[in-house]
Amino acid sequence: MSHAAVTAPSVSLRRYGAVEASDVHDFHQVVLGFDGAMVMAVDGVAQQIDAGSAWLIPAGARHDYAGIGENRQLVLDLPAASLAVPERLFDRARAVTVDASLTQLVHRIAAHATGGAQADELDTRRFQWDAAARLGAALVADAGTTIGAHALGLDFARIDRWLRAHLSEPLRITDLATHCGFGMRRFHQLFIDAFGETPHRYLQRLRLDTSLGLLSDPRLSLSDIALEIGFGDQSAYTHAFTRRFGLAPGQWRALRH
Repeated sequence: MSHAAVTAPSVSLRRYGAVEASDVHDFHQVVLGFDGAMVMAVDGVAQQIDAGSAWLIPAGARHDYAGIGENRQLVLDLPAASLAVPERLFDRARAVTVDASLTQLVHRIAAHATGGAQADELDTRRFQWDAAARLGAALVADAGTTIGAHALGLDFARIDRWLRAHLSEPLRITDLATHCGFGMRRFHQLFIDAFGETPHRYLQRLRLDTSLGLLSDPRLSLSDIALEIGFGDQSAYTHAFTRRFGLAPGQWRALRH
């Protein structure tokens, strides 16, 4: 199957037919069980997907799949470096179980995904980014238990929690390295190997991803959001947000959700 270039994450609810099909694409993909079941084999390893399980499929990995009766699965298409998600999370295909909180999130997002066809392009873009950011954050938080910190080299969930708890502060790599039990130089290299970029660059995307959820809260002003995620002022936040998402945060907030 051929695909147009994917430059932003997308989330969709899909039904898989009973006839086996194959696919390869240049973006990562996460297939999360929602309703019914399907079988997927990635690089020759087969696993059934149903509620409470998922496949993490790296870009370029061939996968063969078929539905089992009536089914719908929530699919996240994820170009590399679009979301703040560690690169090594997709260093190989993984069939994983997901915890109850992620399962609940899948159901909430799937309930809205069905209405995407009636929304205009900008509304759809906001939904896609919002849903993808929530799923990405949940997958990283789940990584320590579903995949195992040692299998990935660094405890992604622990790093993610620390960064999110300190978003409003300047990044102190020495403090984060000590928190993870490494010297600064060693930690910095491990971070780049695992996350695909420097801590400062990754944190910038994490801050902007986090702001997508904050924009849904009408009680927070844009200035409040800017300070909460670590920007010096609203102007700096607006510039970074617009460059990343193509709309100013005020315009983004005004879209239907």
